[in-house]
Amino acid sequence: MSQKSRVLFLCVANAARSQMAEALLRHTDPEGYEVCSAGPQPSEVDPHARLALEQLGVSTEGLYSKPLESFDGQAFDYVITLCDKSAFECSTLPGAGEYIAWDFEDPATSQQANAYTHCLQQIHERIKLFVLVKSKAHAPLQMLAPVTLFKCLADDTRARMTQLIAQEGELCVCELTAALQESQPKVSRHLAQLRSSGLLQDRRAGQWVYYRLHPHLPAWVRQTLAQVLTADDPQLAEDRLRLHSMRDRPDRAVLCG
Repeated sequence: MSQKSRVLFLCVANAARSQMAEALLRHTDPEGYEVCSAGPQPSEVDPHARLALEQLGVSTEGLYSKPLESFDGQAFDYVITLCDKSAFECSTLPGAGEYIAWDFEDPATSQQANAYTHCLQQIHERIKLFVLVKSKAHAPLQMLAPVTLFKCLADDTRARMTQLIAQEGELCVCELTAALQESQPKVSRHLAQLRSSGLLQDRRAGQWVYYRLHPHLPAWVRQTLAQVLTADDPQLAEDRLRLHSMRDRPDRAVLCG
């Protein structure tokens, strides 16, 4: 089973455009994406937006306006803004692998006839293009280029966490935060990049997320990482010492909540 990419759509009120995008991407590729939406000033889902979706045959089940803070500490492969204001206000959101800025006219203030239907059609076309481009960009793991691996590991934080995960088998964000002595948003952001590249796979258990090497990595990648681990890197030894000195690792109730 392939790993779903996580997408967060943002618009100021999380009332119309981001709700449309959330429903449309979930409708277009439910197997490829885990989709959420939010806004820095959430209100209520616009009933006209809901009606436009239903007329297109897109389910509106589960749609509700959510504050951006409800996703604090979570990692997303893509954070997509739907208006210029949200792009400006959310340009430094932690935990994002890639930022994408879209801008669609607010149908609630538009003077255009059938503004909601027109906006929905525009977003739908962009969603379909996004899915097409990203599906091509994510080549099968067996075709993973060496430059992709080395680009990922060229960053000190990503190299350290990859070695630590390869050594330990599976780690959660709180363990990596303690071992690397880095902030949770920074760790989450780098984990999202490693997962997007295909190096890591995550699994969810309740409120926690655990990361491991992707089980279908090409043999040459596994061999390369295995050779790296034989180098007895003193930095890795220090990271492992902090990891194994971490208190309350089994339940992780405090740091992983």
